[in-house]
Order: sequence, then structure tokens, then C-alpha cells
Amino acid sequence: MLEFLDPRAHGALRVNTRNAARRNFVQLVAAEFLAAMHDYPILFTKHPETGAFYAGAIMGLEPGENLLAEEGLLPGYRPADLVRQGFFVVDDKIAIDRDDAIFDRAGEALFDADGEPSERLGRIRHAVQTLHHGLPETEAIIARFLAHRLIEPIDITLDFDDGGRLRLDGLYSVSLDALHALPDDAALDLFRRGDLQIAYAQSASVQHIRRLARIRNDRLCAALA
Repeated sequence: MLEFLDPRAHGALRVNTRNAARRNFVQLVAAEFLAAMHDYPILFTKHPETGAFYAGAIMGLEPGENLLAEEGLLPGYRPADLVRQGFFVVDDKIAIDRDDAIFDRAGEALFDADGEPSERLGRIRHAVQTLHHGLPETEAIIARFLAHRLIEPIDITLDFDDGGRLRLDGLYSVSLDALHALPDDAALDLFRRGDLQIAYAQSASVQHIRRLARIRNDRLCAALA
């Protein structure tokens, strides 16, 4: 059950930010692409129930595996969906799910001794608002990409030194070939909306798949040594 955040009722709550260890895919909004592209592959996938496309950062190659987290913390960009874990917007107010594992006595305080918001809570509020406003904006961008048939399945098959092979299914990327074949008026419209920057950031980020594969391969080799 969600509760509206209140310094009197929740003054003793603390949050543990070491929550990335088992997240192999974290949803992103378009406003995060330029920051996230330096650390993660950004790809699209479909919601299993609705079939709607959404974007996310890949942090591991198998469910429950994060190849980049160190003791649950990320060395690079921290997506808003991880920052705001356990926090939501309800009727334009911040609400919390007190049963979420993010709330931990060993974590950081949400309020100081005077009941004022802590720096951590400030970052959480910013992340909540980033998602609240960014989700519909990202849905609109994806809709325009789909209208121009720019999103296509991406084939990712990885071989490892232990003889294993991984195939990542259900992932999609912007097709640069389709993008470059657009009529001038369509390309200009995407440019003026800022969509071209998003498309190029997403496409460029795919190179990080190789880095994830190297990390996994190194760990496999170390385990065999």
C-alpha cells in the first residue's frame, strides 16, 4: 500500500542505494539517453502484457545478473528508475511503498534532524519527476520512430571461451539505414523535435554490448582457472 511521504510519519526512514546488483535491464526515458549512452547499451523491448515498446539500459546479459554493479552500486550513470525505487507520483505528490526493499536501516536518511529533506531525498524527487514527465515524452518519441518504421529487431548472439553461447532475444534498435532513407521533410521534423539526437545516441550505445560480453567472458575464464 502506498503512503504519501510525510516527514513526521517517515522521519526515521532510510534508503539503501545498493540496489542494482540483480537488475540486468533498467527502464530509461529519452531525457536520460545522452548520459546513459556512455555507460550502457540502450535498446528497446516490448512490455510482456501490453506489447508496447519501451527503452532500457542493459547491465547484464542474463536475468538477475548485473555485470557492472559493484556491491550493488553503479560506477557510471545511475538511471532514474533505480534512484526512485520505492517512490511514486500520486496526484502530483510523492508516495512511497514502505514494503520495498530499498528502505533499510543501514541506508541514507530521507530527512535531517529538523525534518528537512536530505540531499538523498532531493535526488529521489528529481528522479521521480524525470520519470513522471519523461515516460509520456518517450512514448511519443517511440511512436514517431514506429510511424517512420525506424525500429527493427537486433540480432545479438555472443560466444564465450567456455564454449557457451548466449542469444539476446526480444530487443530492438533504431535502424540507421531506415533513418537515412527518410524523406527530407520527415528527417527535418525529427531533427526539430530532438528525435534525431535520441536516435543516434541509442544506436551508438549498442557498442557497449561488446564490453558486457568481455566482462562476462573474463569472469568465466577466471572461474575455470
